[in-house]
Amino acid sequence: MKKNNNQNRANLFSYFLFFAFILLVIYFYGTMNRQVHQLTFNEFVVAAENSEIEEITISPRSNVANYRITGTKENYESNEIFSLTIPLSDRTLDRIMDLADEHEFAVTTSADRSGIMAALLTGILPLMIMIGLLFWIFTRQLNNGNKSFDFGKSKAKLNPDTEGANFNSVAGLTEEKEEVQELIDFLKSPKKFQKMGARIPKGVLLVGPPGTGKTLLAKAVAGEANVPFYFISGSDFVELFVGIGASRVRDMFQQAKQNAPCLIFIDEIDAVGRQRGTGLGGGHDEREQTLNQLLTEMDGFGSNSGIIIIAATNRPDVLDPALLRPGRFDRQVMVNLPDAKAREQILKVHAKNKIFTKTVTLKHIAARTPGFSGADLENVLNESALLAVRRNKEAISMKEIDEGIDRVMAGPAKVTKKITDKEKNRVAIHEAGHVILGLKLENAKDVHKVTIIPRGHAMGYALMLPKEETYIATKKELEDMITGYMGGRAAEELKLDDISAGAHNDIEEATKIARRMVTEFGMSDLGPMQLESRQGDVFLGRDYNKTKNFSDTVAFEIDQEVRKIIEKSHKRALQVIKKNENLLMLIAESLIKHETLTKEQIEYLAEHGEMPKAEMTLKELKAMAKEKGIKGYTKMTEDELRKELDI
Repeated sequence: MKKNNNQNRANLFSYFLFFAFILLVIYFYGTMNRQVHQLTFNEFVVAAENSEIEEITISPRSNVANYRITGTKENYESNEIFSLTIPLSDRTLDRIMDLADEHEFAVTTSADRSGIMAALLTGILPLMIMIGLLFWIFTRQLNNGNKSFDFGKSKAKLNPDTEGANFNSVAGLTEEKEEVQELIDFLKSPKKFQKMGARIPKGVLLVGPPGTGKTLLAKAVAGEANVPFYFISGSDFVELFVGIGASRVRDMFQQAKQNAPCLIFIDEIDAVGRQRGTGLGGGHDEREQTLNQLLTEMDGFGSNSGIIIIAATNRPDVLDPALLRPGRFDRQVMVNLPDAKAREQILKVHAKNKIFTKTVTLKHIAARTPGFSGADLENVLNESALLAVRRNKEAISMKEIDEGIDRVMAGPAKVTKKITDKEKNRVAIHEAGHVILGLKLENAKDVHKVTIIPRGHAMGYALMLPKEETYIATKKELEDMITGYMGGRAAEELKLDDISAGAHNDIEEATKIARRMVTEFGMSDLGPMQLESRQGDVFLGRDYNKTKNFSDTVAFEIDQEVRKIIEKSHKRALQVIKKNENLLMLIAESLIKHETLTKEQIEYLAEHGEMPKAEMTLKELKAMAKEKGIKGYTKMTEDELRKELDI
């Protein structure tokens, strides 16, 4: 690379020398081509009296007792001037100035131009300064990567900062790390694979939801591999002008061949790898040409041995089929959302530089965050740390953790938002309805927290988590889930004799589940048939142009089945809430008083019919320790005091 830069700099210097020579030729040609008419003083006076003079310049001459006068006349061309020499006399100068005033022509004076140094300073030096300035500008552009002329150059970054990135820093992706570990082994000892006749995949596609660690896994591969590593985003290929993206692909692979064996990581490859020839009005010529070039470079007539490509996307459904065939992206690695064990491992990684109280257990946090990605978990701990600093605490407690989870799920609490007592009562009854169904339905989720404090767009919400994480949903579980969504609406109908718009999100989610049960899962009287496909057009959206494999008559039957499921769940919710009406009102009244109830408080209410006693404050604990004569109680923490007092 250094040799190429020196060669480019030498070529650029040659161009500037040629450019300077052309400018000098033009300058001296213009000077030599000038026509000078020599006049006597009397001829000059006659011309002035006839008003033929336009302007003159008077210049003193060095070491000579006279002046040199140059100027132009009315009938002269642009390259014509006259010249004369007059004695160094005040009388002669006064005569010239009188002629200028009388016949109105301009008179200027200048320094001595007769010497060689004066000619250099006034003529050649400015030109050389201009040439030097241009040379400096173009040289600077070359040192900065020649950014003014790099439209077709690859924007891939060689060996980006991956310090500290290795497999130890990637938690919870055990199987995924094993899949990419083969790439590292091949790059380090390819003969072991070649001896067995194995061909290492040319490309590995990391697929998964956002925030699951695809880019982090690629960084870890770069950190583990002792080979050159190129990083580029899919959007860096696509430009306004057709052909630039394809040129960048060629340049990237050309650089990679010079540094083989090496790794190339393309993030968000769906920006350039979408299906060709789709969408309204045809495809995008620039993007499609870029994709064609990428396909050719990965597996065409040319050989790219030693180059392994890793790409990441969360939308594999929109990728072109030619990109996924064997020989290109041979292997797809699914990077899914972490389970409870993986979430605990991820939390351990992000908790290394944070201070927690003894009551905080990462296993408990992992159990409370199903469906959270690695990025979500990192955000939970960061929000908790920010809250602890804001509250002037020395360590992060479970209170900050709970608030951090709520912030990630629903946004910050709007404690200053004023709502009327009537609205507060309605929200409390609505959320209590969800709690009742969560407690009483067999396949319902556990209620971990319920609050009537507004967050985001919600006036309140109930945090319901599964008893254990499962990956297959049964018909009864889905029906109980829909019934749980109908709990808020059913409670409003029974206790308030009216309904509100607060259940719109519950109804939306319940309808989605019911429709999928009918059209995708075959869980209705229509039989085990898939009537709708969730894969829509790439550019029109998945739902806008959803594939429908049924007639209008079947569409009516689908609507009837969906309505049947919703109505059945609604009636069931009404029955359960009516049967537990007293508990409903007890939970609602407790919510109005305390605004937030935890799982333990809800279970205590359901069992004892009253709220548990409030926990003692640190001041009260110290007072009790003093009464019992516990030594050193003033220096103990809240957890230590509770342990000593057996509370």
